[in-house]
Amino acid sequence: MHPRDWIEVRPQGVWCKAGDFYIDPMQPVERAVVTHGHADHARPLRRRSRGRGAAAGLGETVEIGDVRVSLYPAGHILGSAQARLEYAGSSIVFSGDYKRRPDPICVPFEPVPCDVFVTEATFALPVFRHPPLEDEIAKLLASLMQFPERCHLVGVYALGKCQRMICALRAAGCTETIYLHGAMVRLCKLYKSFGIALGPLELVTPENANALAGRIVLCPPSALQDRSSRKLPSVVMAAASGWMRIRARAKQKGVELPLVVSDHANWDQLTQTMVDVSAPEVWVTHGRDDALVYYAQQHGFKAQALHLLGYEDDSE
Repeated sequence: MHPRDWIEVRPQGVWCKAGDFYIDPMQPVERAVVTHGHADHARPLRRRSRGRGAAAGLGETVEIGDVRVSLYPAGHILGSAQARLEYAGSSIVFSGDYKRRPDPICVPFEPVPCDVFVTEATFALPVFRHPPLEDEIAKLLASLMQFPERCHLVGVYALGKCQRMICALRAAGCTETIYLHGAMVRLCKLYKSFGIALGPLELVTPENANALAGRIVLCPPSALQDRSSRKLPSVVMAAASGWMRIRARAKQKGVELPLVVSDHANWDQLTQTMVDVSAPEVWVTHGRDDALVYYAQQHGFKAQALHLLGYEDDSE
């Protein structure tokens, strides 16, 4: 039985008819498989599932109804997974969000054999070819040396991107205290509890804000224009995102120092992943699906867009 016979798109999200559960649902449901903890997949400010939650480890298989569900690493952030569903002799893999670049703080993406591969397409345009992380970190440190009288405020997502940036700064030789917006503290403590060394970190407070010239402060992207940021000395506004490849996007957001740092696969990695997985059929979702569907069809894959509403365009 082909997965199209037991996978269905509903207003709540992708529904597995055979097991009566959803994958990364957009609304509260009875049962769900959630690939990772970002808001556009897990909606932390809203209960996604009215039932009890249970964690499954990478490589583990559980049975939900008549469906075997196995989790494999996605390389996106700590704990991120792909979900492989098997039923009636066929299989489908939902990639969730993934990246192919090496990252010491999460398990690397693993190509998983299947009949249908459902891939994200956040950066599925040829313009998106992310530079090495080390180059972007070097840009940040060079700016810090050039403007020691200015605080460098860097917008990053609190889960995954924040900790990856900290680890990359440490790897580049930055041993100074890195300062955190309050929204970052809890998740950094979580990463530390999993044995990930982040070095000296300190919370930004009204008392120390004026003394942070020549320092790096990490904050959520939404906090770059906050009233609290005005207390920092002569701010260099930076943002670490794959969207910083588009200069107009950086200018629109008032970003002085764009850093092209992404936790998603770029165009070359998305196309290579289809080859690595070698599924005869590809469903494309969550992003720029047209270009990737066209590319897949031109290269011998049966491909279609899996249209889902509710995913955030800026989920980076």
